[in-house]
Amino acid sequence: MSSSARPLPAALAAVVLGAVTLAGCGDGTPAASGPKVIGFAVANTQLNFAREMMDGFRAGVAQVDGVRQVTTGPPSTDSPHELELFNKLVDQTSDGVAVFTLAAPLFAPALQAAGKRGMPVLAVDNPPGPGSGVKLFIGNDNYRLGQLLADQAIAGLPAGRGTVVIGNNAPGVPVLDLRARGIRDEFAKRRPDLQVLGPFDTKQDVPANLVAWTGLVRANPQALAFLGTGDADGWHLAAIRARVHGRWLAGAFDLDPRSLQAVRAGQLLLVSPEHYVKGAVAGRLLADAATGRSALPQGWLETPGLVVDKSNVASIIARQVSYQARGAWFRAEIDQIIADPDGHLRPLAEAG
Repeated sequence: MSSSARPLPAALAAVVLGAVTLAGCGDGTPAASGPKVIGFAVANTQLNFAREMMDGFRAGVAQVDGVRQVTTGPPSTDSPHELELFNKLVDQTSDGVAVFTLAAPLFAPALQAAGKRGMPVLAVDNPPGPGSGVKLFIGNDNYRLGQLLADQAIAGLPAGRGTVVIGNNAPGVPVLDLRARGIRDEFAKRRPDLQVLGPFDTKQDVPANLVAWTGLVRANPQALAFLGTGDADGWHLAAIRARVHGRWLAGAFDLDPRSLQAVRAGQLLLVSPEHYVKGAVAGRLLADAATGRSALPQGWLETPGLVVDKSNVASIIARQVSYQARGAWFRAEIDQIIADPDGHLRPLAEAG
């Protein structure tokens, strides 16, 4: 997760933390009746994973003529505050809304109310809660992402007995719980000789996350690996490993610039959920629905993840340098998903 902002083109406007951001998105002149307006609420506007989704959302909406977008979210993870902002967003955007929240049950009544108003509604990254009425979820197979991180760690571990420590920075959030379970199950299958501890709560708050991992490393000095489910887990583990000259493996998720540099330096194993793709697909599908081009598909639209290692980290760093570079990198993949959404759909009940 990253607390550092990346500049966006002036035409898109910068995110104003804790407030709604308006940005023009049509490629041509809106219809005489005015542009359609759609919105996206995220759990945290400062951290890398959410910023990637917002950037993708803008890019997806920008592909559809006559639509503008609004994004909003709290500057730090605060689900009740996000819900307040979401309710304001619904009042501003009558033509469709997407939400990424870490508290899906809390949002269920508000999502149901938005749907009853006739608004196209979808969930991104974290599945919708029971009773929400949301019929489209765009997100990863996070159990599989956990397996991918475990596979990287297993490839680098010596033979023989030892301990692996797992941390989860938001216990109870389904997508992160699934990552932790994927890690545990993969070790149980491939390295049953190793003792896997956790997942321990490594905290959503960024300073608290560093404290939590520092304590776990001190408490487990002989551990072979420390693996986290989130964003700050990555750059904090890499920093601790470098500071103490650790020989253990560190691993986590997401594309904070500090984590990418840690991969380049050999301090971190990393898996990217490719959050930009989720945001872009959500923006494009919602804009298409708002303009009547196509109805929202129904189910779990699964988007891919990516192992980031020394073989590809330089190209990923280059991709992440600018909004334009990411747009060019992902354009063909996003176009393919939009052209055949049914080919990527799974039953919504299978989403964690």
